[in-house]
Amino acid sequence: MSNVMRTPVVEKVIVHMGVGESGQHLVDAEEILRNITGQEVVRCFAKRTLPAFSIKKNEPIGCKVTLRGQRAQQFLETALGIVDKTLVRSQFDSLGNVSFGIEEHTDFPGMKYDPNIGVFGMDVTVVIKRPGERICKRRIATRKIPTNHRVTLEDSIAFLNDSYGVEVM
Repeated sequence: MSNVMRTPVVEKVIVHMGVGESGQHLVDAEEILRNITGQEVVRCFAKRTLPAFSIKKNEPIGCKVTLRGQRAQQFLETALGIVDKTLVRSQFDSLGNVSFGIEEHTDFPGMKYDPNIGVFGMDVTVVIKRPGERICKRRIATRKIPTNHRVTLEDSIAFLNDSYGVEVM
């Protein structure tokens, strides 16, 4: 595209591991996520009590990392390589964001299977925006984003295809 303000960019990549319980299992998941992303991990807490799963409200049950900038670009390259640079159209939402899962953490380079830890899967969410979308979130002089400036599903698919060689089925 000739206009820099119309070119979509990756705003952030969120990597989430839902463990479902606290304790050593969650600590292991945090360590794995820290090793894969190279960034500090944040715990996620249960929003409500679920007696069927023995989960109490405000109990830590997962962890996540938000990557931005160069780290997000590098992680996205690796993660898309793991899923063979193939995504399904249903993994995109109407705002152009995309989410996909990685079944085993051992698929990442440098990660090996440890029988004491087990295998963890993770969810990867990619938020795609255009420059200038901050105007709807700032405190002073807040404005609406014009409809033609919002990232659509087709824009997101075209961006991932051009930038990362992703094939969407």
